[in-house]
Amino acid sequence: MGVKLAYSTKNIKLCEMNVKEAYQEWSNQYDTNDNKTRDLEATALRVVLSDLQIDKVLEFGCGTGKNTVWLEQKAKEIVAVDLTEAMIRIATEKINSPKVQFKIADINQPWDFTNEQFDVVSFSLVLEHIKDIDAVFNKLSKVSKPGTYVYIGELHPFKQYSGSKARFTNAEGEQVVTCFTHNVSDFIKAGIKYDFSIIDLAEWFDDNDQTQIPRILTLLFRKNN
Repeated sequence: MGVKLAYSTKNIKLCEMNVKEAYQEWSNQYDTNDNKTRDLEATALRVVLSDLQIDKVLEFGCGTGKNTVWLEQKAKEIVAVDLTEAMIRIATEKINSPKVQFKIADINQPWDFTNEQFDVVSFSLVLEHIKDIDAVFNKLSKVSKPGTYVYIGELHPFKQYSGSKARFTNAEGEQVVTCFTHNVSDFIKAGIKYDFSIIDLAEWFDDNDQTQIPRILTLLFRKNN
């Protein structure tokens, strides 16, 4: 006998917002609202990258600087990129360092904000908002050199399968950000296609409770010679 699940949407207004509009609106509460995904991904990045020697970092999805503040202590030079002016504005108020350049750019467009190559490229809670990750890896290969590490931290696809998406609440109701679900194999295949080897894959759980669905997926790639 099947079990029927009923979901009530009474008194809840669900609106899907495009990514730039959403994060522009979300910026004024992004650092202060309860956000387990944001916090756990920050922990994951620090663990995954802790043992690497880093000179130059290209950071996508810097947002309000939650990971930039840590990377600034570890790297000699950071190019921190985000789509929204409001997020970048908050990050620059936190971080005043000659080592950090903040750039407003759309990852879907040509990466003409830099002509350098980097030791580490990081993507934090970004690729769930990108439909074509193959195109991202194509552009990624042009800013990578042999030995470049690529860190990806994302809402776990298992969470997405169960209906989770980036969302926040404002005066108009609950706002859901446009998202796309990518399977673990999608990331790995895109990496291999552009000559990156997967060297680490980890799943991160709320309160380290591995009986639950993992919240965060991290992957670490390395550009081949």
